[in-house]
Amino acid sequence: MALSVAEAANPLSDSVASVSGELQQWHKVTLNVTGPEASEDGNPNPFVDFRMQVTFRHPDSGLTYSVPGYFAADGNAANTSATSGNQWRAHLSPDHVGKWVYSVSFREGKNVAVSDEPNAGKAVAGVDGVSGEFTITATDKTGRDLRSKGRLNYVGKHHLQFAGTGEYFLKCGADAPENFLAYAEFDGDFKEDGHKDNLVKTWQPHVRDWKAGDPTWQDGKGKGIIGAVNYLASQGLNVFSFLTMNIQGDDRNVFPYTSYDERNRLDCSRMDQWATVLEHGNNNGMYLHFKTMETENELLLDKGNLGPQRKLYYRELIARFGHNLALNWNLGEEINNATHEQKVAWANYFATHDPYHHHIVIHNMGEPHYDLLGDASALTGFSLQTNRPDFGNVHKRTLDYIERSDKAGKPWVVACDEPGDAKHALITDDEDPGHDNARINALWGNIMAGGAGVEWYFGYNHPHSDLTCQDYRSREKMWVQCRHALEFFKNEKIPFWDMSNCNGKVENSDAYGLSKPGEVYLVYLKKGGDAKLDLSGADGKFNVRWFDPKSGGAVANGSTDTIDGGGKRSLGQPPRGRDQDWLVVVRAAD
Repeated sequence: MALSVAEAANPLSDSVASVSGELQQWHKVTLNVTGPEASEDGNPNPFVDFRMQVTFRHPDSGLTYSVPGYFAADGNAANTSATSGNQWRAHLSPDHVGKWVYSVSFREGKNVAVSDEPNAGKAVAGVDGVSGEFTITATDKTGRDLRSKGRLNYVGKHHLQFAGTGEYFLKCGADAPENFLAYAEFDGDFKEDGHKDNLVKTWQPHVRDWKAGDPTWQDGKGKGIIGAVNYLASQGLNVFSFLTMNIQGDDRNVFPYTSYDERNRLDCSRMDQWATVLEHGNNNGMYLHFKTMETENELLLDKGNLGPQRKLYYRELIARFGHNLALNWNLGEEINNATHEQKVAWANYFATHDPYHHHIVIHNMGEPHYDLLGDASALTGFSLQTNRPDFGNVHKRTLDYIERSDKAGKPWVVACDEPGDAKHALITDDEDPGHDNARINALWGNIMAGGAGVEWYFGYNHPHSDLTCQDYRSREKMWVQCRHALEFFKNEKIPFWDMSNCNGKVENSDAYGLSKPGEVYLVYLKKGGDAKLDLSGADGKFNVRWFDPKSGGAVANGSTDTIDGGGKRSLGQPPRGRDQDWLVVVRAAD
């Protein structure tokens, strides 16, 4: 589609503001401002000593967003590697069709970018006060493209919901490699700065997955990492995870700064290249899991306090990537050393500065973070890590956080983002082609607790590990089983967002239960066998069908077609394979 451009209504002085992009609902719309000439290494520092903030308003609905802007060098840095220029930008993903208006606040002063005072510094003449309008039409996207669904929001339940379609989200995808963005074809000297340069990736096995028409930069760079995203999407997965800063961490090749030791100046071209990859992910149905820190650097910025370095880092993430429709801000991987007050401050910054109020989570190792439940923090969910190679505690741990959050009065969205242990977790197809423990204990263990889904970690004792993986095909047999699960909930129209765990209603020592009482019950038999379901208090007849979690396909009849409510009822026998795992679907008859 050709890009549309709307000019500013009353540009001041010699400055010019324009609105570009596909001017459609939920699509990325960019406000481009020609402002002060600056450079990445110049003074004043364009990242901290200027602050561009744009107010976008939809008059018909009254909806208003205050969106942070950023320094964009020459406006084409992904392709030119420019480090200087006079282009400044802000992005909107508009909720509504019709007229939108905007106005620009542009201030200059020492550390003004990390100040919340509206009148901090001084106005930049010729830019401050620029205003204009543009018109948004309906999206033309369909299928996996998230622009057909709208923004993914926390709505006070255990699952996120798309604002456009009302669909609820259940995720399954890749948590590893954590250094996904340590890519050789991104700009920057991280590839040869002496900090674990051997871990930099080419993503060569996925070059073949790049397709004509997909984005690249600088005459064809980026095909490997774009192809990796394409491959995950082709498998029916809907999420991938990545660190955005691993200075002092396990990899040390991913950070937004111009160099490893810098904290106040960003690499504009590399950030634009990151944006190309991440936007391609959203446009192909992929939820973006931003892991903003890891345990080795959780106290690196301002000694863990919400000081100027951390505020700048968070502000730049929001400004450059916050317009994407489906994402979460993870305060950090394996956060253990930050104080309660520090964690609360981090979460509060995202809650008060991200105009779109994306989902906010934190990830555990030893520290359970129970202190952040309820109104104690702005968190809306939890990123769970477990520690057993057989994934045997995923269900119990997921259920623990769900029940605690309910009791605290603010339901958390609880995903298991590192099931298993550090050494093994999800190993390769060559080593474990069946992935039975992963499927039974982790994937379905989380879902049947009422969880939001799973992202898979790759253990460091195995090929294609959390740091070395460059080929997602190494675990394709598990991706197929993930796809079976996601397709089951979609095809059978299971209202998982309104269901809760009901293990106590199932008579079988190796079973999980999930239900919307009186309407639909799911019983997961981990080892097959006989089971009874307690339908006391549920009237009428219920149909009984069986789903094969390993092989997928349509639900099938077993030995019992229907059962009556009002008491404990045997579910009968499966269509075949009595001793394998099965999901029994018990639904109220029409």
